[in-house]
Amino acid sequence: MESNMKSTPSQSKVSSSFKNTHRAALILARGGSKGIPLKNIKILAGVPLIGWVVRAALNSELLDSVWVSTDHDEIERVANLWGAQVIRRSPEVSRDSSSSLETIQEFLRLRPEVDIVCHIQATSPCLHPYHINEALKMITDKGYDYVFSVVRRHQFRWSEVNKDGKNTIPLNINLAKRPRRQDWAGELFENGSFYFYKREILENGLQQCGRIAYYEMLPEHSVDIDVDIDWPVAEERVLRFGYFGQNKPAHFRLLLCSVSGCLTDGQMYTSASGEELVSTNTRDLTAIGMLQREKTEVILMSSSDDPVSRTLAEKLSQQAGCTLRYMVEHKQAEVECLLKDRGLQWEDVAYFGTDTQDLDCLLKAGLSGVPPDAPVAAMIAAKYTCHSPSGRGALREFAQHILLLKKKVTSEMYEDCIDRKNF
Repeated sequence: MESNMKSTPSQSKVSSSFKNTHRAALILARGGSKGIPLKNIKILAGVPLIGWVVRAALNSELLDSVWVSTDHDEIERVANLWGAQVIRRSPEVSRDSSSSLETIQEFLRLRPEVDIVCHIQATSPCLHPYHINEALKMITDKGYDYVFSVVRRHQFRWSEVNKDGKNTIPLNINLAKRPRRQDWAGELFENGSFYFYKREILENGLQQCGRIAYYEMLPEHSVDIDVDIDWPVAEERVLRFGYFGQNKPAHFRLLLCSVSGCLTDGQMYTSASGEELVSTNTRDLTAIGMLQREKTEVILMSSSDDPVSRTLAEKLSQQAGCTLRYMVEHKQAEVECLLKDRGLQWEDVAYFGTDTQDLDCLLKAGLSGVPPDAPVAAMIAAKYTCHSPSGRGALREFAQHILLLKKKVTSEMYEDCIDRKNF
């Protein structure tokens, strides 16, 4: 992989020539994915797939703008939620037969200020800002015109044969001297994470690419998502090796959860005898016990306009085995008092909410989550959006995510000890 190197006078000259250039990240996200419908905004580990790369690009200090090119209203909405600018592509480059090059060229026609295009694939959720920065410096500091990402693989290739009875033959090994993995450097393959170009390279249709270089990524950061079966593998990979933003995951010591619309489904029911009822899910209640066993305190919070009665709320807290703060007028002030009493900071808090009173807490908490049916404002403020609906497993899902992040913190010290030869 390319690494930081001392610049020579010629490299410094190249770097200075790019001082006033506009470097734009471009993420192509058409709405017509065939393998996984609307794959680009499907939730992966609590974040829309496209959100992982948008976040990495926005946190790259070397990029001047981050764009999503799409033809779909919902993708546009999600891209805006995550902070990207959106450019609506024309019908001419939105067909199944349209190429990425045609779409990028249209982007350049609409954005004449752009000098370097950093084409980032939405299906690369383990991309980090330093990948972008290091590859971009290969253009600005070292004078390359085209840089793309690769991964090293140790796979033996064989020729394809038809039904004519011919034998397949090895393409990259000598069968009599089959190498051991540790004795073979392997081969470089495009991993599809990104392709960075100078503007003129794209304008001439890649007919003349000038100086070309690859940027080698480690295998744990190379994720390929084409079909549904790839999804759970990618989810496990991103939870360990993905980029979670500038703040590292913390050992969350307190979870605050709204009652109505989070622990319950927000509905109130009345029995024939006039008794008020609410619906909860046993998985959500047991999730509270899971967190408590891992030394995370759980407190249920009810706002002043919560339709759930005190009697019902207290029964829920008893069933869950946690404390209740009922009819809280100002949730942020209440939480700050709780933190002061416990000697905690906001970064130690996980918050699960959905109503307007939750917004400030969702923004301030170290980790915040919402059910999938939460208001748009709450979804913008939260860092995690659940698959499961409120009152039907959403809290369980959020709790599992908290525990996974705790595990990620403890496992980070071992990441540098990965056996690269046998990954």
